Amino acid sequence: MTQSLAHFSYTQPIQPPALPISLVIHSCELPLLEPLSLERYRSTHRTGKPETAYSIFLDMATRQLCPSSTTYNIIINGLCKTGNTGSAVKLFRKLEGLGFSEIVTYNILIDGLCKAGRLAEARKLLKELGQSGYIPNAITYTTVMNCCFKSGKIEQGLQLFSEIKSKGYSTDIFLYTTVISALSRLGKTAEANAFIEQMMSKGIAMDVVSYNAIINNYCREGNIDIAFQLLNEMEERGLKSDEYTHSILIDGLCKTGNIEAASKHFHYMEMKGFYSSLVARNSLILGFCNAGHVDIATNLFNEMEIKDPFTYTSLLHGLCKAKNYRSAYKLLLICLKNGIKVLNATHRAVLLGLHITGLWKERRKLRAAIRKAKFVKY
Repeated sequence: MTQSLAHFSYTQPIQPPALPISLVIHSCELPLLEPLSLERYRSTHRTGKPETAYSIFLDMATRQLCPSSTTYNIIINGLCKTGNTGSAVKLFRKLEGLGFSEIVTYNILIDGLCKAGRLAEARKLLKELGQSGYIPNAITYTTVMNCCFKSGKIEQGLQLFSEIKSKGYSTDIFLYTTVISALSRLGKTAEANAFIEQMMSKGIAMDVVSYNAIINNYCREGNIDIAFQLLNEMEERGLKSDEYTHSILIDGLCKTGNIEAASKHFHYMEMKGFYSSLVARNSLILGFCNAGHVDIATNLFNEMEIKDPFTYTSLLHGLCKAKNYRSAYKLLLICLKNGIKVLNATHRAVLLGLHITGLWKERRKLRAAIRKAKFVKY
């Protein structure tokens, strides 16, 4: 039986047939950094310096010290978090060849691969985990399942959900909320509703996160009345709605064209103490623009201390729709000057508007600014 790394202490040298740890590291082609003192090893990871921690790890190799499995896991986790997932995989494979592996290591690497968007490798490693004699836990399955949904691989995600149930793992509120949120985000509202009904039939107690997921799904369908009924139900049960809850509802009202109700709910939201919702304000700006109230949208825009590219894009869209190309031109120049990225289609819309309205000087200046900013080339 392969001896676990946990059976070694920091002071025990590696015994044959294991390779010296220095060979393990160099074979993984990991960057060599200046060695630091051993006692600082763990603290560097806790303070967000995994590369420094790794240099200490190399120093351990030169001293012929054998790290424990916990140390290996910290190193692999640090490599994943700093974007060196490939190096983490190489180190894992070398250790695996020496018989050093445990379920924690698999979970760390699977999580790192998923966060790096390397779904195929994560699924392959999950399959290997099942064949290695270890039993994947619910966290492992959920991590890969969520990655499937984020990558748009709906069928693969649902297949893993079925596998979780078939293996007897508890399908709790977190798991259902993950599935419902993902399906809603991908526009699969009918499928999301099926999971909502399934969850409710099981009598699973809902929390604010799950209510938000369901409210979001109904808002995407345009069923705003049901969404507000769920808000009332949630609060009657003693659960406190949060900023995200109200932002979802405002966005839903805007998308159904009920901008007056959205505006009223926004003021209600502020009365409840939620003042800083960028999502809600962005939804209102787009909603006012779509309703032809660009002046109100502009006032709201000017009041905002925090804006993102969507804020600017929404107002630019509204200004172009209102044929106020001079204002759109000025706003787009601000975006280009400050490095705020808006869609190339928005650039073209403003340029076209300036051309149609005969604002040749402004059009030339804008084209030059776009070239300088290296967003698009005309």
